[in-house]
Amino acid sequence: MYYVYLLESLNNPTKHYVGFTTDIKKRLQEHNTGKSIHTNKFKPWKCSIYLAFENKEKAEKFETYLKHGSGHSFAKRHFW
Repeated sequence: MYYVYLLESLNNPTKHYVGFTTDIKKRLQEHNTGKSIHTNKFKPWKCSIYLAFENKEKAEKFETYLKHGSGHSFAKRHFW
């Protein structure tokens, strides 16, 4: 399975991150231990929601959608 996940900073709830992985638990641990330069500044993180996809391409396209324009607005309105 392929997962698109949305994180929320526990120290700064206005900070969010959207990502893609095949292992949710491992990836969240990497974010919280500082292995991602994009999320290191606002750790620790909690996973607000994740969505599972059988198709890698569809998961990647949905991640891209959530990171830009109307998809970002959609995520803010429905998930945060």
